Amino acid sequence: MTLKWLAVVVATVSMTLCATGNAVTLVVDGGQLPLLVNLFALTTAGTAVVLAVLAELHDRLNDRVSALTEFLVARLDEIESRAGDRNTGFVEGYLLSHGQEAAVVPFGRRGRGAAER
Repeated sequence: MTLKWLAVVVATVSMTLCATGNAVTLVVDGGQLPLLVNLFALTTAGTAVVLAVLAELHDRLNDRVSALTEFLVARLDEIESRAGDRNTGFVEGYLLSHGQEAAVVPFGRRGRGAAER
């Protein structure tokens, strides 16, 4: 059971026990439960409701972050496929225009200035 639904069950049980206890005490003694018992039940129910709301907000945020991540991965894959095709076409065009013996030579390592020459 997830945290949200567990908190909802705790709040429901707490309020039900508080109402039932007050009703039984009213019928039997004509009074009500002690103030401390009622405050404890209300505090438990209130805390559980706040926890349930926070758990729901966390789930929604997690879903949005997952959707954003999937979108970004798809977009980056699309960009990579287009950029990769351009570079491949450039190299193939270079090789075709210079004959089969032409080699693609990478640029040399950048030196430290005029001292290497």
